[in-house]
Amino acid sequence: MSLRYHIYDALWRLAWPWLRLRHRLRHRGDPHEAQRWRERLGRIALPEEARDTVWIHAVSVGETRAAHPLVRALRRRYPRLRLLVTHMTPTGLETGQRLWAHDPAIVQAYAPYDHSHWVRRFLESARPCLGIVMETEIWPNWLQQAKRRGVPLVLANARLSERSFRRYRRFRWLLPLEWKAFVQVGAQSAADAQRLRALGARQVVVTGNLKFDWSPEPAAIALAHTWREAIGPRPVVVLASSREGEEARFLRAWEGLRQEWAEREDFLFREPPLLVIVPRHPERFDEVARLVERHGLRYRRRSASLPHPEDDVWLGDSMGELYAYYALADVAIIGGSWERHGGQNPLEALAAGTPPIVGPHTENFAEVVSLGVAARAIVQVRTPQEAIELAQRWIEQPDERAAVIAHGAIFLAAHRGATERTLALLAPWLKHEPGFEQRGIDGPVTPRPEAH
Repeated sequence: MSLRYHIYDALWRLAWPWLRLRHRLRHRGDPHEAQRWRERLGRIALPEEARDTVWIHAVSVGETRAAHPLVRALRRRYPRLRLLVTHMTPTGLETGQRLWAHDPAIVQAYAPYDHSHWVRRFLESARPCLGIVMETEIWPNWLQQAKRRGVPLVLANARLSERSFRRYRRFRWLLPLEWKAFVQVGAQSAADAQRLRALGARQVVVTGNLKFDWSPEPAAIALAHTWREAIGPRPVVVLASSREGEEARFLRAWEGLRQEWAEREDFLFREPPLLVIVPRHPERFDEVARLVERHGLRYRRRSASLPHPEDDVWLGDSMGELYAYYALADVAIIGGSWERHGGQNPLEALAAGTPPIVGPHTENFAEVVSLGVAARAIVQVRTPQEAIELAQRWIEQPDERAAVIAHGAIFLAAHRGATERTLALLAPWLKHEPGFEQRGIDGPVTPRPEAH
């Protein structure tokens, strides 16, 4: 191991007391806290039955949702495999528990911190036959230790924004990443593939975005129907995955239009639309509630009750229910794109059949937004005021809204297939099972054509 890796490990050791304190504070009252801390140090407890284990790492909520179509497909095609899905954040772990709690062949845990000893212990405990890293969660010791132990790693659904690419290039002298440790890379787009190759990745093909293959779970749809019955015919606008600085701007825009809607005699509905705000991070739920109160708006919290007909705002202070909020909404305004946060994924709204509006800052999903705008499936505007006015127009002109929904369905259908292409990418490192060849997965990878 080079000197730089020794220094890197020493920094992790120095950070150990702070990490331990942070973990204890975050997991206060959790009876499984001790086990969770052991997982951070690479101690993974797996059932004893003899099974090949595939390790899938999905750092947080977005990556976990993206992994869901792939996890379902692996369970169908390789039913004898055990899937070990690891996360870095509590919200990622909770999302996975909601998705896969019913399946005993799927084990969830926290991923180890990136000290060489903890990573080596994790690999020795889990003994994966294959590791699949979702998107771009790249850690130096993960790559090095997997390569040393002969564990093939695949980077799946990989995306790399221009900003992240520049950051990797700027700091690679400090601790170079062994991109060649990935035996295969499935990139979301041609631009992602080009940037990954420039950093040293090999065997890069464009497989597409797994999130195009996502469809809402029946439980999310049922929950949305329950909410709709309680709310009635009142139209609903959801501000989803909102970030710091965004809610205040939307509340200011909403106040003016709410008054206008309330005073209009020709409005189609008896009550003005309900604004549903779903903050991206749970630690901001209370902060956003105080902000709504300061604006003098009547509101309730999802954790307390369903909205009352006279409420102006419903605060979505719950985790794992984003698709239910999308399925409930008549219009979805995608947060993270109105301040410089890089945006959130608009495909989730499209999958729920809800037309999305995004702001000017969509760097993290640049190609998806560009393609969606060109296909008239996504609408991009500059300001919260414009977004609210567009939501108003769609509510008052349902034919225009229906046209955007139809374009969204066509857009999704045209870009689906990333799951099958990713399965083909993984096939050389997975054991064939009876009937495998007949299910159409054997054979070479068929990458998506790259745009030039």
